[in-house]
Amino acid sequence: MTDTLLLVGRSHVDDVARVHADRLRERGVADRVSVATYDDPAGLDPDTDGTAYVVPITAAPDRDTTRAIPGAIPDAHHCEPVGTSPAVARAVADRARAALSPAPDVSLALAAFGDGSGSGSWRTTEQQADRLREATEYGGVTTAYLLQNPAVECLRYNLSGESAVVVPFFIAPCEETERAIPEKLELDRGGLTYADPLGTHEAVTDAIEAELAKARAIGSGTAAVSPVATDGRGR
Repeated sequence: MTDTLLLVGRSHVDDVARVHADRLRERGVADRVSVATYDDPAGLDPDTDGTAYVVPITAAPDRDTTRAIPGAIPDAHHCEPVGTSPAVARAVADRARAALSPAPDVSLALAAFGDGSGSGSWRTTEQQADRLREATEYGGVTTAYLLQNPAVECLRYNLSGESAVVVPFFIAPCEETERAIPEKLELDRGGLTYADPLGTHEAVTDAIEAELAKARAIGSGTAAVSPVATDGRGR
């Protein structure tokens, strides 16, 4: 019997997920570490005669992580999306620091997908913002969302301090991080420094390993996400 760790994400996350998978193989966290995309449901078969653990390589819970993936692999142990992990706050802080050093008159902002109306994206982003308020020396930490208030396009008007760094709360570069957020922020106006998404930061690898450890500790059944019908907001 073998155990398999399956990292599942959208196709644009594939290259980043493979870097994390290579690290996890080097750490020997499981007999097998595989990467699949849920753009192609056929690729979700973990192909194991043992125990499969699934970690969604995405920033926050949504319909895919609460319904589609568990429904496609009903016998696996399903973990929380990697972006929910406390370790990810370290990755965000490092991305911000690399772009603009913390100071009392410098703000840090997380720009996330989704909206601020109680969605999985909102809960996860706000939790990470709370961690960053405790762990960093930025004068203020705020959040904004692509779809609804507090909207990304209004972010610069809601910041305190003389300057700010914006970290896109996404696992990998994509249309949102490369075009949508920069356009809504009007970066060409100046005043905002734009950081990289989480990407291949080693803290993300640590977060994946932590989710695997949590699933193993729980034992039988699913780890943190059950394959039940929800609306993507845990309802």
